[in-house]
Amino acid sequence: MELDPKYSSAVSRRPGPREHIRCDVGDVGEYVLLPGDPGRVPAIAKHLDAARHIASSREFTTYTGTLDGTPVTVTSTGIGGPSTAIAIEELVQLGARTFIRIGTCGAMHPDAHIGDLVVASGAVRDEGTTRQYAPLEYPAVASPDVVHALRSAASTRGLRHHVGVVHTTDSFYAQHEPERMPITAELTNRHATLGSLGVLCSEMETATVFVVGGAVLGRRVGSVLAVAGNRTAGEHLDSPEMIARRDQAVQDAITAAVDAVRLLAAADGF
Repeated sequence: MELDPKYSSAVSRRPGPREHIRCDVGDVGEYVLLPGDPGRVPAIAKHLDAARHIASSREFTTYTGTLDGTPVTVTSTGIGGPSTAIAIEELVQLGARTFIRIGTCGAMHPDAHIGDLVVASGAVRDEGTTRQYAPLEYPAVASPDVVHALRSAASTRGLRHHVGVVHTTDSFYAQHEPERMPITAELTNRHATLGSLGVLCSEMETATVFVVGGAVLGRRVGSVLAVAGNRTAGEHLDSPEMIARRDQAVQDAITAAVDAVRLLAAADGF
């Protein structure tokens, strides 16, 4: 396997399956969908033709199939930035060129409700992984054509969606229960500040996709998120109705991402 010279370590240049995702040359397509949850990979793969299981290792489960004849891969990243960065690094080593995260989020904007979608145009880098790649002053931004494709896909399907900046953090429970943390005031003030700036939601992987995949590795990146709660508006998964709305939004996010890949591949000439 010929690797870009930027990959210089013994780990990167070792022949055979990649160290963590356990995929090898020919196993992945240029277009990759990135859910966090390994359990969602088979559900996403059902949207592809002739999808086959490639590997499962740690939090990384990978399927590859085709979409209108174009090879497309689905790989789970696990929770948070560190494992997301590993997945992207190793997928790029195998030839992946376009990444779309499919995930869930907690809304911060009062108009973003459970069941809505969020298409991320950028991300607040309130996490640690991307600081190992770029100074904090560098912005985490999506590729404009991926944002356009996701927005077009959601609009065509009639899916209620929002486009804008999201917040990426390292701690799920600090987001949801700041009042029990020793830095309650800091967390509460940060949430209020980001909300006043129009940040749409909070999640745990998008900034890593944008900085590692986009800025550092030069690939095309995007993210579509299903709103699973809104602490600002007092919406929680506390009833069957709300859970059903969240579950439908996850399916809608998958559909929008698959449709976006179809649009991108057509524009790319595949």
